[in-house]
Amino acid sequence: MKKELHNKNYLLLVCLIAALGGFLFGFDTAVISGVLGFVTGNFHFDLFMEGWFVSSALLGCIIGVAAAGKLSDVYGRKKVMLLAACLFFLSALGCMLSTSAGLLIAFRLVGGLGIGVASMICPLYIAEFSPSHFRGRMVALYQLAITLGIVAAYLSNAWLVKISTHSSFHGLLRYIINQDVWRSMIGIGMIPAFIFLICLFPVPESPRWLLLKGREATALKYLNRLNPPGAAQSALNEIRKNIAEENGSIKELFSPVYRVALIIGLALPFLSQVSGINAIIYFGPAILDKAGFSLGDALGGQVTIGIVNVLFTFVAIFTVDKWGRKPLLLLGISGAVLSLVVLGFLFRLNVTEGPWILIFIMVFIACFAFSFGPVSWIVISEIFPNAVRGRAMSLATLSLWVANFLVGQLTPLMLKSPHWGPAATFWTFAVLCAPGLWLTRKLIPETRGKSLEEITDSWKAKYKKQESLTKATPY
Repeated sequence: MKKELHNKNYLLLVCLIAALGGFLFGFDTAVISGVLGFVTGNFHFDLFMEGWFVSSALLGCIIGVAAAGKLSDVYGRKKVMLLAACLFFLSALGCMLSTSAGLLIAFRLVGGLGIGVASMICPLYIAEFSPSHFRGRMVALYQLAITLGIVAAYLSNAWLVKISTHSSFHGLLRYIINQDVWRSMIGIGMIPAFIFLICLFPVPESPRWLLLKGREATALKYLNRLNPPGAAQSALNEIRKNIAEENGSIKELFSPVYRVALIIGLALPFLSQVSGINAIIYFGPAILDKAGFSLGDALGGQVTIGIVNVLFTFVAIFTVDKWGRKPLLLLGISGAVLSLVVLGFLFRLNVTEGPWILIFIMVFIACFAFSFGPVSWIVISEIFPNAVRGRAMSLATLSLWVANFLVGQLTPLMLKSPHWGPAATFWTFAVLCAPGLWLTRKLIPETRGKSLEEITDSWKAKYKKQESLTKATPY
C-alpha cells in the first residue's frame, strides 16, 4: 500500500511540474488583456501596430508548434519543455525592459514561441509518463493549469495597477511599476517561468521516448517507479513491441491505418476553439458591456468567468478516468451548444437586464471546462503512435492555433457589425460547435483505461477488419 501511495505522489509531482507549462500558457495569453491599453498609449500604436503586437505572439505560437514536434522526437520531451521555460522567461524579461516597439514585438514573438512549444509538449509528456488508469486526470491537470494561469493574470494585472497608484518605489521598481505599470504586468511572468525551469531539472525523461532511443535500462527504472512490482517489465515489453512495428516516418501518420486518428486530431482541437471559448476569454468585457454591464462590472464578470473555468475543470479531473472521455464530451458539448443558442436569443430579444447574460456565459464556460477544454488535450495526446507522436501532436496543436487565430480576428468584427452583432455571433459559435457531437459519437474511440500501445493496436485491428470486409464483399 505504501509503494502504491508513493507511486501516486511521484506521478502527481512530475505531472504537476509538467502542467506548469500550461500555467505559463494561460498567464501569457491572458496578461495581454490588461497590458494592451497601456502599451498602445506608451508607444502610440495605430490600429495596425496594435493588431501586430497581439498577433505577433500568435505567429510565434505557430512557429513554435511546427518546430516542437520534430525537436521532441529527436531530442526528447524534457529538453523541449526546458526550451519552453527559457523562452517564457526570456520573453517576460525582454518585454519588461523593451525601449522600442520593435523590441517589444520581437520579445512577444519569443513568448509566442514558448506558448506554442508548451501547448504541444506538456500534455504529450504527461500522457506518455502516466499509467493508463491515471492518464486522463493527469492530462486534465494541464488544462487546469491553463485556467489558473488566466485567473492569475487577471488578478496580478489588477493588483499591480492598484499598487502603482497607491505606492511609490525607487530605481527599477519605480520604472516598471509607477512609470510604466505594463512592464511589471508582463515581467512578473518571469517568476512562474523560473519556477518551471528549476523544477524541470529533476523531472525524468519520458520512458516511451527513452525506449524509442534504445535506452531500455533507464526507461525500466522510471517504469518501476510508476508500476507495481512485475508490471513495469510487462509495460516495457508492450511498448517495445509496439515501437518495433512502427517505422517512425511521418508518412505512417497519413496511412489508412491512422486516417481516423488524424481526422480526430485535427478536428477536435479546431472545434474546441471555434466554439467561442477564447472569444469570451479575450473579449469578455466587450460582450458584457453589450449586455449593459458597466466597465467595473464587466471586469468583475471576467474574473468570475475565470474562476468558473477553474472550478469546473475539476469535474473532468475527478470523472474522466471513471466515466470516460466520450460521456464528458457529449454532455459538455450539448450544454455548450444549448447555452450559446440561449445567449443569442437573449441578445436578439434585448433581454439584457438582470444576470441572465452572465449566467448563461458561465453555463457555457462550465460545460467547456469539463469537456472540450481538458478532454481535447487528453484525446489528442493518446490517439497517435509512439514513433510519430510528437509530430502528430504538432499538427493537432497547430489546428487549435489556426482556429484560435480565426476566432480572434473575426470576433471583434462580428460583435461590432450592425448586420451581425452579439446574437448572430453566439449562434455562429453554436453552429460551429455542434459538429463536435457527431465527431464524438461516430469517430472518437473510448480510450479510458487503455494503454497508449493498446490504443495504437486498436487502430491497426480496425483497419485489418475493414480491409478483410472489403476483400470479402462481392462486386
